[in-house]
Amino acid sequence: MPHQPKPLDQQIIVITGATSGIGLATARAAAKAGARLVLAARSKKDLRTVAQQLEATRAHVATVAADVARPEDVARIAEAARSHFGGFDTWVNNAGVGIFGRIEDGNPDDHHRLFETNFWGVVNGSLEALKHLKAHGGALINVGSVVSDVAVPLQGMYSASKHAVKGFTDALRVELEHEKAPVTVTLIKPASINTPFNVNARNYTDHELQLPPPVYAPEEVALAILHAAVHPMRDIYVGGGGKVMSVANKYAPGVMDWISAKGIANQEESDKPAQHPEGGLQQPGLGGHAHSDYPGHVVKTSLYTRATLHPVLAGTLAAAGVAAAALLLNGGFSIGPKQDAWVHESGPVPK
Repeated sequence: MPHQPKPLDQQIIVITGATSGIGLATARAAAKAGARLVLAARSKKDLRTVAQQLEATRAHVATVAADVARPEDVARIAEAARSHFGGFDTWVNNAGVGIFGRIEDGNPDDHHRLFETNFWGVVNGSLEALKHLKAHGGALINVGSVVSDVAVPLQGMYSASKHAVKGFTDALRVELEHEKAPVTVTLIKPASINTPFNVNARNYTDHELQLPPPVYAPEEVALAILHAAVHPMRDIYVGGGGKVMSVANKYAPGVMDWISAKGIANQEESDKPAQHPEGGLQQPGLGGHAHSDYPGHVVKTSLYTRATLHPVLAGTLAAAGVAAAALLLNGGFSIGPKQDAWVHESGPVPK
């Protein structure tokens, strides 16, 4: 049975990881569009602050302090949606944590915690959401990353967790299509996004790390998420560079390995000493902020992403993407501070 999505101003949307970065940007955009919201995060204090801000704009908001790694906590999120609004139409699995540093420098507790949030949190959220969505119809949206296609040095375990999210999401989508369930499943793949990710990531190095350019605004990811809630798509890349690097990695993986080893690792380093090495891995991180203090240029709008959301322009962009990928493979791209207009919107990496 096909699912007929409602307009945003008629939807009830569940968002995990809603007090920071992409989750917060999405909550703000959804509230502005008139959606009713169920927001979840680990910090009661940050949830209270965000809810007050949104309610000041006349938004209808319910909050749940929950750790998505715990199935019983995720069940409480669904129950809050039912008790406050009678259910939900879209469930967004966004909560995530990160680790900066060489894989060999990590420890099992941190690695397990990262997977418990990034992977099992998505599994827990998806399975809980399906109990309602299969009966009533709706959209399941999982926030993955470009690094589910292209692994990034110094973020190896994070990349591995996002590869797992992609595999799970793709398999779940096929199973739901096989049984003709009225549920759409979308995987969002952001490139580098200007969120507090670098501050909240567990950092094993002695200096602050940053995401390699180009870096995009979190509002662009929110746009993609809310588009998928109304206009279902299989997956959406946020940032044209992410798509280029994904294609390049698929057809020339050795070239991408060389680029990552020679260029990307250096771009992640900064001259600043590490300030908060523990980050928000084992405990709630910095909440209440959608953006970080990234020192470089932040791309406000991804032309590639906007085109993929509008089919009339998608064909033209596809041709441009193929040409850009060919240019990359032929050595026409540089990894470093001197970048032309296209390179400014190219480069992998996580949200």
